[in-house]
Amino acid sequence: MNNDGNDCKRMSRRVALSGAALALGTAAIAAAASQAAAQQKINQADANYQGTPKGNLHCDACLNFQPPNACKFVQGNISPNGWCQLFTPKS
Repeated sequence: MNNDGNDCKRMSRRVALSGAALALGTAAIAAAASQAAAQQKINQADANYQGTPKGNLHCDACLNFQPPNACKFVQGNISPNGWCQLFTPKS
C-alpha cells in the first residue's frame, strides 16, 4: 500500500497553510511594532518645546508638524507658532 501521492498533497497543503499563517503573523507583528513606535512620543520638556518661535523657526514650518496642533515626535498640543529642538525644516 503506497500513499506517497496523498502524503505529498497533505504535506504541501500543510506547508502552504503554515507558511500563510506565518506570513500573516509576521505582518501583524510588524504592524503592531510600527504602531507602537509611532505612539512613543517624547514629552515637551525633553524636546525643549516652547510655545513661541525661535527666530524664523516655528512648528508649522517643520516637517514633523501635524496640523492643526500635533507633532510626530512630541506629546500634547503643539502650537503652529511653537518650536522645539527636533525642528526639521520642510523642503
